[in-house]
Amino acid sequence: MLEQLEALADRFDELESLLASPELYSDPARAAALLREQKELAPIIEAYRAYAEAVRTQADAIELAEDSDPEVRAMAQEELTAARADMERLEGELRILLLPKDENDSKNVIVEIRGGAGGEEAALFAHSLQRMYTMYAEKRGWSVELISINETELGGCKEVVFSVAGEGAFSRLKFESGVHRVQRVPETESQGRVHTSTVTVAVLPEVDDVELEINPSDLKIDTFRASGAGGQHINKTESAIRITYLPTGLVVECQDERSQYKNKDKAMRVLRSRLYEEAQRKQTDAVAAERKSQVGTGDRSERIRTYNFPENRISDHRIKLTLYKLDRFMDGELDEVLDALITADQTEKLANQNV
Repeated sequence: MLEQLEALADRFDELESLLASPELYSDPARAAALLREQKELAPIIEAYRAYAEAVRTQADAIELAEDSDPEVRAMAQEELTAARADMERLEGELRILLLPKDENDSKNVIVEIRGGAGGEEAALFAHSLQRMYTMYAEKRGWSVELISINETELGGCKEVVFSVAGEGAFSRLKFESGVHRVQRVPETESQGRVHTSTVTVAVLPEVDDVELEINPSDLKIDTFRASGAGGQHINKTESAIRITYLPTGLVVECQDERSQYKNKDKAMRVLRSRLYEEAQRKQTDAVAAERKSQVGTGDRSERIRTYNFPENRISDHRIKLTLYKLDRFMDGELDEVLDALITADQTEKLANQNV
């Protein structure tokens, strides 16, 4: 590990020299790439330098521990204990920082939420989840953009698609893919009985044209009139867009904007993300079959969490975590659960490294 860290430290110094060169800024793309690499390395180098300082402190303390003065020896022992504790802590941090990175962690995301079993109650909960993720994004300073929504007359949504842009968006929200189960008493339930419904969430990394090339001849693009809940027309122009990817039959629609051009742009963003996810899934299927991650595969058919409103309880089944603060969770306070999922994922990866 130390050899790897020394090589990274050399690279970090090299990056600082490169970024200080005035000639670099005649090439903005390369400058941006180097800045991105430096930013990724910075926390590793910071921890490595702190570790190296703790090693030096330990060496000095060992030397002072041989001093003839009892007070100096006592002071040296305190420094030695503190240095060794720092070294142990920093070594653990460095092992996590050096874990292989998910290449999508720095990407923005496309979130798709669909009502599952439970009819109107599932649609209402899908709307609740959209609100929850929107509030969480706002707390982290991320921006949210609605792409498409299929609303019901009672205020729910059969399907909603939106993007979340911000630093670390995919690295945190990727654990939300799967089936979310809700247990609560519907407003329309006169007997007060608890109903169980499900909602499916998919979190896709947003990709650009460079990462995924789509042949225009593989696309069938149709326009139609945008409509709202109950089939009422929002406008009288054919601004809504439906794109069919002919090789697979995948269909994406967008009718949120009044501009046909904007709707087409949003639909293409969703299409690219879905095709990218499918390509990645095929690549990782063989690995996933051999070793399933502790926090789940992210498959949309996997039940990951239960929201029990009568008990104010949220249970994440992947890490067996139960909290009795569902009301706060639904208001966008997701970090306690997401932090636990990230820690479990890192622990699993560390264990796999040692196998």
